[in-house]
Amino acid sequence: MLAVQRIAERQDGLITAGQCRDLELSTASVKNFLRRGVWRALSRGVYLVDADLRGSSPESPKALVRAAVLTGGPNAVAVLESAAVVHGLHGLRPQTRLHVSLPGKLAVPRRLTDLTVVPHQLTLGPEDVTVVDGIRVTTVRRTVADLLLRLDRLAAVSVLDSALHLGLLAEDELAELPALMFGRRGVAVARNWIEQADGRAESPLETRARLRCADAGIPPDDLQASIVGGDGRVLARVDLLWRAARLVGEADGGEVHDRPEAVYRDRQRQNDLVNAGYRVVRFTWSDTLDAEAIPRIVRRALARIPQPAVPGDSAESIRKLWT
Repeated sequence: MLAVQRIAERQDGLITAGQCRDLELSTASVKNFLRRGVWRALSRGVYLVDADLRGSSPESPKALVRAAVLTGGPNAVAVLESAAVVHGLHGLRPQTRLHVSLPGKLAVPRRLTDLTVVPHQLTLGPEDVTVVDGIRVTTVRRTVADLLLRLDRLAAVSVLDSALHLGLLAEDELAELPALMFGRRGVAVARNWIEQADGRAESPLETRARLRCADAGIPPDDLQASIVGGDGRVLARVDLLWRAARLVGEADGGEVHDRPEAVYRDRQRQNDLVNAGYRVVRFTWSDTLDAEAIPRIVRRALARIPQPAVPGDSAESIRKLWT
């Protein structure tokens, strides 16, 4: 069983029926593990090892994608949203379907045997496919290009921002994306979305807040801007900044900001900003669902400027004010 463990450790805890045969592990033994709950079948011919030790914890999204690719055989490639999961891109809703590209007629029976796997027959060249942690997957460039043609604008720009922020896509590579989409429906719209990408955004929530404000004609002047106090200390690095109004916008993602230590830290930095003459408005994910919610918050704040605007329009002028 040591050999089984070694393989599973490299594959998100998974092993295939073919690998079991290579290890001369009998079908009866595999069935016994499954019956006892020691292993759990994730897809046809793919098993989760030590399932009994994991309890009811759900498998990771990446493990599920790996299982789908392993089921598809050596020519299977994770594509679209499933490829984004493997690359660690953010901005997509949790996925209930797994997207795998299979050559030729192999895609047809897969549709009948595993309803969680959506088979595709994409035309992929060698330059479109890479291997990440042992999973065959479309490259980041190809993945992003494919997703731009099937996502709405907010999700598409969020994925672009994520790829740039994580360093998985370089700024100069953005210009290459339209060529990967040439001749496909939606290229003109997607090209416009590419121009709206900004890798300074650190989360999809920040991306969506920025876009909502831009759509309303009140885009922030800066993203991830450092606010410096009179003693030269950096008070905070803020998500969105309207300089002249000395207005800060903060995106409050629940997975981070709901933690007790984060609540304390956020309160302290907000106090520092207020004492330095800034005002802070905060946004949550639910605010982004209404196109007018965030702009309404920002407009009200911009309409109540408590003191004259800071001279100049640069980060340097803000620093000079406090030095």
